[in-house]
Amino acid sequence: MAPPVLLDVDHQIAVITLNRPERRNAINQQLLIRLYDALDAVTVRDDVRVIIITGNGPSFCAGLDLGAIGRENLFDPRGDGSDLPDLMRACNKPIIAAVNGHAITGGFELALNCDFIIAAENAQFSDTHARVGIHPGWGMTQLLQQTVGQRRAKQISFACQPIYAHTALAWGLVNEVLPREHLLDRAKTIAAQIVKADPQLLGVIKTLIENRNRSPLEQAFAKERSGFKQFLRKQINKLKSC
Repeated sequence: MAPPVLLDVDHQIAVITLNRPERRNAINQQLLIRLYDALDAVTVRDDVRVIIITGNGPSFCAGLDLGAIGRENLFDPRGDGSDLPDLMRACNKPIIAAVNGHAITGGFELALNCDFIIAAENAQFSDTHARVGIHPGWGMTQLLQQTVGQRRAKQISFACQPIYAHTALAWGLVNEVLPREHLLDRAKTIAAQIVKADPQLLGVIKTLIENRNRSPLEQAFAKERSGFKQFLRKQINKLKSC
């Protein structure tokens, strides 16, 4: 039986592929275990600078496998207290979601936890928590409104209707929309451009951008300015030591 998650690393780019196409990459315990293991691995690997998450088959991820609810440990799949948003935040490397099809509920949340999303023309995003009676837990109520605004987030989550790729682009949910056959190549092209950046400074910039999610503008701005002053002092000290 094929593993439910594949990991491939090439040219400092890791591609994590959800691999239950017969179940539309629906989330069960084994998929979570393999996904968590893959995220842990790429976080610490020195030969990985950028991560792409995508799906095999016609769907990105259809959310929780309803057959696994109540039968499998989906809350703590590895028994170590790890949870998806925490693992993704612990990774200080850029994570790109390449959404190749349906991203539904938990699959939608997985994409939202990435740094940004590019989507195939056939992609669609749905939050069906309210319809299927499952409490959100990976950030849907917070990350979606942060991305598209509160009123649009309410429409998406209340009506449980799919948002198609070009509407998602217009609403700022995704960065780019392109033919499905070009999606992964485009994700790798963007990743290759990111690989060229200074890895230490890239991590700093990622952290500074995300500070705005937790701090008022003035505090986040002050943090950036403080870091710039420290940078200048280091450059001056380097020149003095030469």
